[in-house]
Amino acid sequence: MFQDKFVFAQLVAFLDRSKFNRIVAKYNGDRYVKHLTCWNQFLAMMFGQLSNRESLRDLNVALEAHHSKCYHLGMGKNVSKSSLSRANQDRDYRIFEEYAFYLVSEVRKKCNTDIFKLDGNVYAFDSTTIGLCLEVFWWAKFRKKKGGIKVHTLYDVETQIPTFFHILEYKSMSPFALTCLLLS
Repeated sequence: MFQDKFVFAQLVAFLDRSKFNRIVAKYNGDRYVKHLTCWNQFLAMMFGQLSNRESLRDLNVALEAHHSKCYHLGMGKNVSKSSLSRANQDRDYRIFEEYAFYLVSEVRKKCNTDIFKLDGNVYAFDSTTIGLCLEVFWWAKFRKKKGGIKVHTLYDVETQIPTFFHILEYKSMSPFALTCLLLS
């Protein structure tokens, strides 16, 4: 019987693990960690995103269902909901942010097509407001009973990939100020 890698493991094979490890070392992300390393956390969250999980509980149920396959998926041991929750709360977000920007830059290099036949790049800028429930996202308050965040995205039209994205509290910076900051 022919047995090949799982699709998830094939996707993970495209990721640059050594670059991720250098970023983790830069921020001491795996300091005092025994089981749930930054890489395992990243893979668990990636699995949750790709399998459209809506919560950590939902992700944990899906990982438990594939408990015997976790090693072959590249995740090592199965993770508990509390361990994943604690890791999401305590780990430095800059590890995953820096790796995300690295991945975006790598994809942009590979997807570059010259649609407009211009010397420079063509960008589209978008600023979107996302309303949030204050009971859950207490930190996103901008009015008495309303919460929200702003997502600023600079989209490269040629590669069809976001070049820059930044998430801010709703009241922190106007799109005009951010545009001036980007252009300076």
